[in-house]
Amino acid sequence: MKIRIKGNSVRIRLSKTEVETLAKQGNIEESTHFPNGAFLYSLKTKNDIDNLSAAITGSTITMYVPESAVADWATNEVVGFDHTLPLGDGDSLYLLLEKDFKCIDAAVTEDQSDNYENPLHTC
Repeated sequence: MKIRIKGNSVRIRLSKTEVETLAKQGNIEESTHFPNGAFLYSLKTKNDIDNLSAAITGSTITMYVPESAVADWATNEVVGFDHTLPLGDGDSLYLLLEKDFKCIDAAVTEDQSDNYENPLHTC
């Protein structure tokens, strides 16, 4: 699971295995450790929501995903889901959850063997 945070925007990308795990188990968690603690980010499915939602508790960010949206996500062509969450005072938080595609750039050194084939890749 990869997370990208910029301003009021949170983007999470999932590998094939992670999409399958989310659908089957209803949650995924990842952490980044620092000398004085850890930053955690997680995904949890909920059956009583229609859109992505999020919350922060202490050093943990949780993005909530409609259970119905991910039930067959591993086997369909849907790339991802997004939602702009109103925060009040005219401010908002943009949430994006998507499948992680293999990079076309050959210079990438990370293991991408569990990522989805990039639809822009031509052989």
